[in-house]
Amino acid sequence: MLDLIPSLPCWAPTIIGQRFAVATIVRASGSVPRPVGSSMLVSDAGAVLGSLSGGCVEGAVVAAALESMDDGATRLETFGYSAADAFAVGLTCGGELDVHIEPANGNPGGRLAEALLQLVAYGPDEPVALVRRLDAGGSGAVVISQPAAADVSRHPELRALLDLPGDPGAGRARSVQLESFLRSGATGVLQLAGPGLCTGAATLLVESRLAPPRMLVFGANDFSAALLPAAKPLGYHVTLVDARPAFASQARFQTADEVVTAWPHHYLAAEAAAGRVDARTVICVLTHDPKFDVPLLETALALDVAFIGALGSRRSHVQRVGALLDAGVRPERIAQLHSPLGLDLGAVTPAEVAVSVLAEVIAARHPAASHQPLRETSGPIHQERAAKPAPTHSLQQEIAWT
Repeated sequence: MLDLIPSLPCWAPTIIGQRFAVATIVRASGSVPRPVGSSMLVSDAGAVLGSLSGGCVEGAVVAAALESMDDGATRLETFGYSAADAFAVGLTCGGELDVHIEPANGNPGGRLAEALLQLVAYGPDEPVALVRRLDAGGSGAVVISQPAAADVSRHPELRALLDLPGDPGAGRARSVQLESFLRSGATGVLQLAGPGLCTGAATLLVESRLAPPRMLVFGANDFSAALLPAAKPLGYHVTLVDARPAFASQARFQTADEVVTAWPHHYLAAEAAAGRVDARTVICVLTHDPKFDVPLLETALALDVAFIGALGSRRSHVQRVGALLDAGVRPERIAQLHSPLGLDLGAVTPAEVAVSVLAEVIAARHPAASHQPLRETSGPIHQERAAKPAPTHSLQQEIAWT
């Protein structure tokens, strides 16, 4: 549902004045177009907001949503691929979806409509969570404004939604389970145990969205100018840091959310000490200057972050590793460094290098991804397009040819 927040304001009159139903993916397996939590709204006039499969099953979902509005009952529809019936409604990609359909006309749907109207007030990047009860025919929804600091004890509506038992121990155990899920920024179906053994007390759909993860880009140059805008659609809050005011103040870097003039390692240490660097933070070192790179990487490799990468050639990588070892950085920490930074896509221009950098950042989030970092290849880092230049060359040429 949170994916629809930017479009909900145009639907506010419909939510207030008409019957509608909410269809949400609550289970996905195999190859599917959309993840768990993706929602589609259907009004009784047939208007639709959102998509679940890119067109494969939407017609059947709309029909089921209209039926749910007529009889007031929730539904759980399963869509997959049928080799036996080529004309059956399903996913041609071969995956399988469970879609929960809940009418929002009267109790308890009125509480779902109220929750959606609350979501209208949130911006696309603001932290928020939506908790919905899926069992017992659905029993409302609760919006949580700061999921990173969720405390069930402070939310009477959430306690009522959980239907917490009289046993304080069991109630606290379920509260902790939900709080942990909310604080992780995760989305999924959560089964909360009841007071008895193997007893399910509640089935919840939890959608939790934290503040955007940070991408810290160090070095104001052609490559960072291309990387800054490219990283924004991936949901990162992007900061550019450079110690040189004349470089950092250029207009081409204004696509960053913020530009900071400071020594890179001093800035990173201060942000970490202030709690503004966490396990989702991505650090991209593009300065290509040892006096900046080495102290910055020494500081970064001591932190618990999602990704640390440094642009440059294989020769500069070997020199970096030696300098970090001399500085006392443990080899197992240096092994976490993505260097030379970027997947081998044959990139040459700054825009292409930005794509290769982001490709490696994405691949690093998914261990099963099939990717080949530049540091594991042989020969040129990027594909040759002309004869190799003379030994005196620019940063971009060094990246292309070393």
